[in-house]
Amino acid sequence: MQKNILLIGGSYGIGASIAEKLKRNHQVIIASRTKENIPEGITHHTFDALNDNISDLDLPPKIHGLVYCPGSINLKPFKMMSSETFKEDMELNFHSLVRVVHGLLPNLKNAEQASLVFFSTVAVKVGMPFHTSVAAAKGAIEGFAKALAAEYAPKFRINVIAPSLTDSPLASKLLNSESKKDKMAERHPLKKVGTIEDIAAMASFLLTDGSQWITGQVLGVDGGLSTLNIN
Repeated sequence: MQKNILLIGGSYGIGASIAEKLKRNHQVIIASRTKENIPEGITHHTFDALNDNISDLDLPPKIHGLVYCPGSINLKPFKMMSSETFKEDMELNFHSLVRVVHGLLPNLKNAEQASLVFFSTVAVKVGMPFHTSVAAAKGAIEGFAKALAAEYAPKFRINVIAPSLTDSPLASKLLNSESKKDKMAERHPLKKVGTIEDIAAMASFLLTDGSQWITGQVLGVDGGLSTLNIN
């Protein structure tokens, strides 16, 4: 069955890769601030998750799949983090997600079963220095997703992907040289840095019927970093 899949903030990186994987068999819609890199055949709506109301968009009455892509990476010592940084990270990663889901409830309920995919980070499960703000914001997503999955089962399936550092535009400053990439790869049991395709493949799977018995999960796509101690 062809599904209506809505990606929030999917104009580049992981979101664009998800759209590319799904567009052949599904109706993919991207709602984002920019549209320069939107794959051909994708419907685009201009949308700013921080400021706009998702209910104002002309969307299909049925939304079978939702992916919330906006995120931030602010890695600093806690003593250098202002309370404003914590508020900004929480607003983009969590509060805006809540507003989007709330605004789309009628569309999601109209589907036979909707699949929602959110993003966290390995730093929620594994305490890491300099990750206080992002771990707090993404940790809120994990708790919200599990509670929402319980509340709306079996009508909604809701899962969270928790990657380690991935070679994406969002992490470009952290992986802007081969030496940095090699150093980060050595931290992972699989001795590589994740790619946007690695994450997009998991998201695409969670949006399709092959994952119809999976809900309420936080899935680590992290090269083994969260569970294997081999270094």
